[in-house]
Amino acid sequence: MTPHTLIALGHIAGPHATRGELRVRPFNPDSTTLQPGSTVVLRHGATSEERRVTAVRRHKHYLLVTLHGCDSMSAAEALKGHEVCVHEADLPDIGPDEIYHYELIGMTVITTTGAEVGIVAEVMGTPSNDICVVRAAEREHLIPLIDSVVKEIDRAGRRLIIDPLPGLLEGV
Repeated sequence: MTPHTLIALGHIAGPHATRGELRVRPFNPDSTTLQPGSTVVLRHGATSEERRVTAVRRHKHYLLVTLHGCDSMSAAEALKGHEVCVHEADLPDIGPDEIYHYELIGMTVITTTGAEVGIVAEVMGTPSNDICVVRAAEREHLIPLIDSVVKEIDRAGRRLIIDPLPGLLEGV
């Protein structure tokens, strides 16, 4: 198992009740990747272990997940802080106009006029739209992932081409 092929879906916040159920804070609350019968990889630092998901249900901002072999509060407490990951190959297929957040990380952001803005450092979800945090030297820009700004995502060239709204890139 090579760590770079693992995609983190969320992290374990702690146990829920006394029978080993886990409170998982998903990075994408709308994701349906975690399903009963699926296999996840629990990663903590340099260690990882595979487990089978036996049940999943939503509760407030969490997913309540039951894993094979985790049947007590103490077993669940021992997993607190672990990342819940899947192998990249196990992610659901997406449409031609969709992209996973992890794919954006490290892409170079360029305006339609050819000015380099920086590198996508992270992607944040907000209620209205997702936002790329783009860093360059000592500057940071928040680029909304909306059709009026993002003109092209060049996966092969690892570039995000944008037409910035007025004031979005002050000083670029």
